Amino acid sequence: MDGNAGDPLQWYYEIPPVSRTYMTAAFVTTALTALDLVSPIQFFLNWKLVMQGQAWRLLTTFLFFGTLSLDFLFHMYFLARYCRQVLHCRLLEEGEFHRKTSDFVFFLLFGAVLMLAAQPLVSLPFLGSSLSFMMVYVWGRRNEHVRMSLFGLLPFTAPYLPWVLLAVSVLVNNSGALSTDLLGIGVGHMYYFLAFIYPEVSALTKQATRAHT
Repeated sequence: MDGNAGDPLQWYYEIPPVSRTYMTAAFVTTALTALDLVSPIQFFLNWKLVMQGQAWRLLTTFLFFGTLSLDFLFHMYFLARYCRQVLHCRLLEEGEFHRKTSDFVFFLLFGAVLMLAAQPLVSLPFLGSSLSFMMVYVWGRRNEHVRMSLFGLLPFTAPYLPWVLLAVSVLVNNSGALSTDLLGIGVGHMYYFLAFIYPEVSALTKQATRAHT
């Protein structure tokens, strides 16, 4: 076994750059509020304040996961694990994001824009959990045969991962995370359909059309 396998610093630098940057920004944002250096009020999404020039709220709404709590650590753990695997493409069947950092960034921007558009309808002040659930959902759908377990106790396959996490998150948050995580799952499904399902259906339709002409 590698003697550095348990080195936190090595683990941190092995995380791909986009995921590492996002995780670091989220941790720093949360740490600032935990130390009472900045109020969470400065981070939440308020469109009226955005229109008044506080454009940073369009970004910080994705960075604040709440106070340093079990739920925060829960989201950071799965973000590090599954977002990392998406970017490295270690478990994806076809390697969609392998050496395609720009595609991964587009994937994140796609989700962020849709969530910002939906925010007035769901009235969520923070969207970080939604974004992390979107990533986990797409990873799970692209690895449908991967077998997993929850803390080594409950076995399931990868497509059920977001639903298992949703159940745990609801238990931790006393149902407060339901709409937040469902938004991420919904946007993740939209990306999955447009990126993977629709192109296949369209190609099959074109082949069928050519066969009958």
